[in-house]
This record gives sequence, structure tokens and C-alpha cells, in this order.
Amino acid sequence: MVRVMAKATKQVFSLGGHEVAVSNPEKIYFPKAGITKLELVQYYLAVEEAVLRAVARRPMILKRYVNGAEGEPFYQKRAPDKRPPFIDIATFKFPSGRSADEICINNAAALVYVVNLGCIELHPHAVRAEDMDRPDELRIDLDPVPGVGWPQIIEVAKVAREVLGELGLVGWPKTSGSRGAHLWVRIEPRWTFVEVRRAALAFAREVERRAPAIATAKWWKEERRGVFLDYNQNARDRTTCCAYSVRARDDARVSMPLSWDDFLVCDPAAFTLKTVPAIVAAHGDAHADIDRTPGRLDALLELAARQEAEGASDAPWPPHFAKADGEAPRVAPSRARKPKFPVITIAQAKHKPDALAGLERWKVRYPHVAAKLAPEDILVDTNRGRATAWYRVRINLKNVPVAEHPPQEQPDPDYDPRSEYMRGD
Repeated sequence: MVRVMAKATKQVFSLGGHEVAVSNPEKIYFPKAGITKLELVQYYLAVEEAVLRAVARRPMILKRYVNGAEGEPFYQKRAPDKRPPFIDIATFKFPSGRSADEICINNAAALVYVVNLGCIELHPHAVRAEDMDRPDELRIDLDPVPGVGWPQIIEVAKVAREVLGELGLVGWPKTSGSRGAHLWVRIEPRWTFVEVRRAALAFAREVERRAPAIATAKWWKEERRGVFLDYNQNARDRTTCCAYSVRARDDARVSMPLSWDDFLVCDPAAFTLKTVPAIVAAHGDAHADIDRTPGRLDALLELAARQEAEGASDAPWPPHFAKADGEAPRVAPSRARKPKFPVITIAQAKHKPDALAGLERWKVRYPHVAAKLAPEDILVDTNRGRATAWYRVRINLKNVPVAEHPPQEQPDPDYDPRSEYMRGD
């Protein structure tokens, strides 16, 4: 039973014997949809059982949108020092060797607590608190390059499902709530992060081998086409939005778990904060049985061994990881001594709209070049700063005749991410 007490600037929820205050409940979090902070809290309580199944006992990074979905979020690894007793924590070790006590959402009160901090999205790690070094989830992230639509994502998902079935694994599909899709595979917590990532890379390469026209395992954006299977989402410090997480999009879209039959015919735009509670109430959680039959990675790791025996080297890791034994050169093809692709940087900005505005100004200066670009030739990079992201726009000129290549100019705008550290932000 939920007891709600109204106050002037906050609303207090009584949940499981704990009181949780929601400050500024009428603050608009999704301006275009007119959705308030209180409505976001009420959504998560409406799907409480299902969302707790996805996040319980998992440490998570807090991605805080304190100014709502249109504001710039910042990342907080460590749980606040002053926190209520119903908040559980787990110590997560990062590739740098540092560690942080991160929040685990194990009850409804904790769920409301993190939403009150501005966490529109929920981003748990792939491990549980009882074993922080061995993931129980293989994460298959289907990330489309610009210009690729949902039907192509579905075709890649079908190939991925086929490969999983041959390996004795079950993929549980969900929309990402953004442009892509996720297939979550429950596994026994027997393998390290390095081993799970190795398995994910082998899987991505096998899907690419079977469907090279629509799927890719290439890490560098300038080499990608179709749908990228992001194997690095299985590296130690990666997090991804969980099932039923709202996303910071104009329509408050939800990362929606579905049965395969429903997933293959769905419209991701149909699943929002306003529609999902009724769907769950009517049909239940499509992933309710996800924990019942965890799989093993033996067959997938055997596939990895075969690929390596045939000459495949380790693919690039995220930039802040130490270089791994056998890893291919961690240099983008456009930055090699003999660049494979002609790529120029045209904008670097603290905020994404500013970077995209720089892109539009560049298009005005070079309309004949812009007309020759395919959607995937415009590379928009999201980079982690000290506590927030910053954005870079690059142009791959591979489809533009060399004689028409514009020069590399000073980016407009030209944000320097090092300034965050120099200012101590």
C-alpha cells in the first residue's frame, strides 16, 4: 500500500515501511510531452515488480537529468554519503583500479529515491552484488548507423536469434527506447568480464559473417555499415539501460521487453511512459522467466577459439582500457599513418545541440559536399568527460571525390574537454 502525503514543495511516499520524499514533483521533466517528475515516479511504481526484476542487486551508475530530459545529464558513480538506510550498495572495481560504492535498487523506496535524484534512465551493470567479477548477463546491443531503420534492425535480430539458438542460448529481446534494440542473454556467473566480452566479440563476428550486408562487428564508426553489434557493451565498466527504463527522449519512450513474436512486429514508438503501465497490467512482464534457465558460454567461447585460430585478433577495447594482449592497433582508420578513410572533424561541443548547429553551419559553407554524404558518413561521437559527456561531429569523405574534399578547419565550435579537469568541474 502506498501512502502519499502532499507538502508545499515535495511529496512523500510511504513504501514498504520507508518514507521517500520527491522534491519539486510538478517540475516538467519532458517538456514536449508535458510529463512531470511526479508522473515519472508514478510510472516506475506502476511497473515496480518488473523493473526490480531487471535491476535488483545490480550496482548502477547514476545518470542524472536534474533539469529534465532536455537538460544535459551528469554521471555519478558513487552513492551519496548521506543516504537513507533502505539504500543498498555494492563496491564496483573499474578498469583504472579505482572502486566506487554504487547504489543497488532492491526495493520500491530505493527506486523512487534514484528517480528523485534525476535518474530518468536506469543503467545497471551486468553483475549482481553477490559476485561482482562474473557477469550473469551477455548483452547484445544492436546499434544502427545513421539512416538505418527499424526493419533492418529486425532482420539482424533474426540472424542473432538463429546464432544464439545454435549455441544453446536464449535471447530475450527488448527495444532500446532509442534507435536500436537489445537481446539480453542470462548466463551462469562463471566467466570473467574479459571472457564474456570475448564471447560477445565472437558472436558479433559470426552475425556479421552471416549477414555482411546489414550487420557489422567493426568498432570504428568510419568502417561501419548497417547495424553494429556492440561487443564492448560487455566490457567491465559498461552499463546499458535496463528493461522498462524510460529514456530521455521527447516522447518518454521506454526500453520495452517483449516476446519474440511481439518484438518482430512491434513499433518501438508505441512504448512510452504513458502506454507501458497498461500493457504490463494487461499482459504481464514478457521477461518474467528470464532468470529461470541461465545458459553457458562454452560453445560461444569455442567459436571464439576457432575464429582466433583462423587469424582473428582481439578487436579494439574502449579507449580508457589498458591495451590487451593480441589487440589490433587501437587507432581509428582515419588517424593511421596511411589513413584508410578521409575523415575531418568539424565540431566539438559541450552540448549536443551546439555540435549539431556547427554541422549545419558547415553544410551551408560546403553544400556541394553535403549533397554527396550518405547518412552514415556523418559521425556524431558521444565522449565521456570528467562527469558529463561532450560531443564531436566528424565527416567521412569517402563518397566525395578527392578533388572536392574540403580542408580540415578549426572545429566550430571548438570545445576542449580538458577544460573540465583544469577548472575542476
